[in-house]
Amino acid sequence: MTSLQKLKQQAKRLKTELYALYLACHDPRVPWYARAFAICVVGYAFSPIDLIPDFIPILGYLDDLIIVPLGIMLVLKMIPPAVMVECRVKVQSATPRNKPKNWIAAGIILIVWVLLAVFVVRFILHLFNK
Repeated sequence: MTSLQKLKQQAKRLKTELYALYLACHDPRVPWYARAFAICVVGYAFSPIDLIPDFIPILGYLDDLIIVPLGIMLVLKMIPPAVMVECRVKVQSATPRNKPKNWIAAGIILIVWVLLAVFVVRFILHLFNK
């Protein structure tokens, strides 16, 4: 198996885990703190806007390669294993075209970027006015 095939397989497994976490967020057997953390991880992963845009070299893929898998790993330790097994089975039988999007997380990230852009523009204008 080539390294590209391994990466594709790991990406598929990551997507499966994210969908399973999405389903686990709605399960009453999941503790509130695990549900809250899972919502944050899934919301960030499914957000159409990244905290660090992918076009930024190296750093742009840090969230995809480190932050999301780390969040998944942590939240999986908080959720009862039986719930995750059930959710994974549901994911395997679900249609892949129903990918959820978290527009709230996207909005928050967009607001952060707009505020950062405003700050940078004001800073540059302040430097030129001296």
